[in-house]
Amino acid sequence: MDWLNYHHLLYFWTVAKEGGLAPAGKKLRLSQSALSGQIHRLEEILGHALFEKRGRKLELTELGKVAYEYADEIFSLGQELMNTFRARASGRIPRIRIGIADVVPKHLVRTLLGPVLRSEEPWRLTCLEDRFDRLLEQLGAHELDVVIADSPLPPDAGIRAYNHLLGETTVSLVAHRDLAAAMRRNFPESLRGAPLLLPLPGSPLRREIDHWLARHEIEVDVIAEAEDSALLKAFAADQMGAIFVPTVIAETICARYVLTSVIEVPEIKERYYAISGERKLVHPAVIAVREQAREKLFG
Repeated sequence: MDWLNYHHLLYFWTVAKEGGLAPAGKKLRLSQSALSGQIHRLEEILGHALFEKRGRKLELTELGKVAYEYADEIFSLGQELMNTFRARASGRIPRIRIGIADVVPKHLVRTLLGPVLRSEEPWRLTCLEDRFDRLLEQLGAHELDVVIADSPLPPDAGIRAYNHLLGETTVSLVAHRDLAAAMRRNFPESLRGAPLLLPLPGSPLRREIDHWLARHEIEVDVIAEAEDSALLKAFAADQMGAIFVPTVIAETICARYVLTSVIEVPEIKERYYAISGERKLVHPAVIAVREQAREKLFG
């Protein structure tokens, strides 16, 4: 296995970050010739030039930009690691800041966060519920450690972050007992003209539902649309219509809102993601959330 010399990488990263050999040498207390020699050594190991001269300036090559992104992430993760252990050594309670997209069911969030809430080590947990796009802005500004959402990071998000799939589930249709009994007969034909409570158009789940209804050529009576899944459940409890919920928490939702399962719809699936600025998760609380999702919830 080839091993990377992280001193070489640090020197390269500092030169790129500071904008030249002179300012980097001043910061690192090294001569320009020493820095130049270390960077050349790194280029030999990688087999590619990382800088090119443009007049008197050094500019990153295309592969140099790739190397800089990796180096930036490596040293950012190292700083996070140091900060985490310093907080523990100082006796301060470690903090975890989680953004939750408002369309994600609260029962699912509560299950995911169970290991953090029940941990023997105390955590200062801060949860912020908001629209997905606003949460991503805060993640990009390092105001959040992770965002839990029902869709991955969009390609045009404008921030450097990574998707970590927590799991996938089918959905189930649930309703008040009397309505559920009627819908269960001759499903899905029984949905023609039936009262449904749906997420807003454009959301991942709504797109899945609309495509599924279109494939079956079924028109329903949309009684209400809402971004907040808890509001739709409250409407369903008031016998206003049926709702689609993740199958993994359907039983819990039915018990909480006195609803009855109509049927599981395996063609419609929901996926949930933890989105973070880390290519590999390192925050202990976020790792616990991921393991809870994979082993207990979606496993």
